[in-house]
Amino acid sequence: MRGIFVSGTDTGVGKTCASTALLHGLRARGLRASGMKPVASGCRAAPGGLRNEDAQALLAASDPVPAYADCNPFALAEPIAPHIAARLAGVTIEVAAVHAAFARIAEGTDRVVVEGVGGWAVPLSEQAMQADLVRALGLPVVLVVGLRLGCLNHALLTARAIAADGCVLAGWIANRIDPSMPFAEANLHTLQSRIDAPLLGVIEHAPAFDPRAAAGMLDVDAL
Repeated sequence: MRGIFVSGTDTGVGKTCASTALLHGLRARGLRASGMKPVASGCRAAPGGLRNEDAQALLAASDPVPAYADCNPFALAEPIAPHIAARLAGVTIEVAAVHAAFARIAEGTDRVVVEGVGGWAVPLSEQAMQADLVRALGLPVVLVVGLRLGCLNHALLTARAIAADGCVLAGWIANRIDPSMPFAEANLHTLQSRIDAPLLGVIEHAPAFDPRAAAGMLDVDAL
């Protein structure tokens, strides 16, 4: 397996937290592991061009560290749906370009952790959906579930959509984004009984996220 694709039940559920933790977990097992954020909306201007905070976090967790242009081939300024941000920027998000960047990263590493954009069913262009990208890369999916009210519906629908789109759900990660969520353990147990993929771990809530510490909460060997 050359890598994994990290998706989420929604935007803001902790895909970057999970992805950087996975990178550190893979590296702790002696593997070369590099991160990739093919499409990122909400980028800021920098001397080298547009830069995305999530992509930079992936680079910081990577060894070897890929070129930014390969890590994030489509950097978009507006913090909105990527196909709309791309249209405003006058560019088209092309699956073939992402595949080429992925291949360059994969040449020098054992695993590539590819972080998706938004939730699963996100359009990338007028024709392409995010699932088209996952199929083109041939990667299994790790789903990040943000533990908060509504997560049961979001997680179960997303797991069903991943299968319906012809992709493989290799596992899922629970992220305690709402530390005061009532009956969080009951929700967690419900998801374990209904998602047909292993729970790889639970990322505990912390005032400051530490990807190295979070790596110890995940079963990377299952991937």
